[in-house]
Amino acid sequence: MLRNKEIAYFLLGFIMIGTLTTTTAAIFFSIQVVWFVVITFSVLLVQYLFYTYYRYDKISQLSSNLRKINSGEYSLDIRDNREGELSILQNEIYKVTLKLAEQNKMLEQEKVKLNNAISDISHQIKTPLTSMMVMADLLGDPKLKEVKRMEFIHNIQSQLERMEWLVSTLLKLAKIDAGVVHFKKEPYQVSELLNKAVESVIIPMDIKNQSLQIDGDSNVMITGDFNWTKEAVINILKNCVEHTGERGTITISFKENTLYTLITIEDNGKGINKKDLPYIFKRFYKGEDGSDDSVGIGLAMAYSIVTNQQGDIEVYSLQGAGTQFHLKFYHAII
Repeated sequence: MLRNKEIAYFLLGFIMIGTLTTTTAAIFFSIQVVWFVVITFSVLLVQYLFYTYYRYDKISQLSSNLRKINSGEYSLDIRDNREGELSILQNEIYKVTLKLAEQNKMLEQEKVKLNNAISDISHQIKTPLTSMMVMADLLGDPKLKEVKRMEFIHNIQSQLERMEWLVSTLLKLAKIDAGVVHFKKEPYQVSELLNKAVESVIIPMDIKNQSLQIDGDSNVMITGDFNWTKEAVINILKNCVEHTGERGTITISFKENTLYTLITIEDNGKGINKKDLPYIFKRFYKGEDGSDDSVGIGLAMAYSIVTNQQGDIEVYSLQGAGTQFHLKFYHAII
């Protein structure tokens, strides 16, 4: 405490004033006045030293608590309900501690998500990589027949395309999870959105001789991010194409009411098992009817995109007669 220059200067000044006052009282007044001055100054000095020591002790405790908080003891309760500046400071530090604890908890959760994402990526990429390594070794055989060689090359190209799509989708999901994606809020026609999305599934639909029907008023509008919403619709359409058989039909309809714009995407495939419905939008979830090539992130991607634009997405199984997806985009309240 005495190492503090402010206190040292104060004590020096206090002693000088006390000495001067005592000397003046001795010269001009009686001995009783001198003793009164000495006692008064002594009491004031003791009181000052007591309260200064008290404040320094509280500050020392605060410093100790701050070191503990800095080391990660966020559960430390330093609240003080008494009046005074130090009590207010303690309460403010406690509030900051709660915020730090919450942020630390969120960081831990983000670490878990990151570890899970890395684990998922590693797991999903490991299988095609192993397959390509085997085929690459076989391609080095000079005795390999040309037909097999072309088959291996085609398989490697397919695996590379699958890996490219997988990594691209996972990176997009990671961006959405991290909150770094800023979804635009621009009006656009639903018919334009659907026409662009359908372009991505025309070829696989032609291969399976599937037909497509689109029904809705061309004036129906949505406010949101056109490109990201198109990505969501594409993933749903790909799921429908995959789970719809030869010569199947995929139907898209859209309409709006006072609350929201509804896009319905329906197929007449085999539908989704009832026990799979609650988990269909879970990342990397594959139902009983999922194909071997299915990864389980397309619908999770669609769900993240729609819900992050304050929309809703629901799925219904049509009793073995297909699957129906409902995408709701709510109108902005003016």
